[in-house]
Amino acid sequence: MTLIELKKGETGKVIEIAGGSNLHNKLDTMGIRKGVLVKKVNDIRLSGPVIIMIGNTNVAIGRGMARKIIVERIERNG
Repeated sequence: MTLIELKKGETGKVIEIAGGSNLHNKLDTMGIRKGVLVKKVNDIRLSGPVIIMIGNTNVAIGRGMARKIIVERIERNG
């Protein structure tokens, strides 16, 4: 699933970034790379940036980029 498909409050592990080196480099500077856990903060379906939390930091990324970030949903217990 893509980052867009995560619901508000869900956590996912980045398993792939479907883009070239420019996208990889840009996301890397924001702390978004393979293996990182991200939590979706907002769930605006049609417009606006996607806001995620990495550690204690909120990061806003465009929807086009978010569609290229493939995540695996992580079930959180407790």
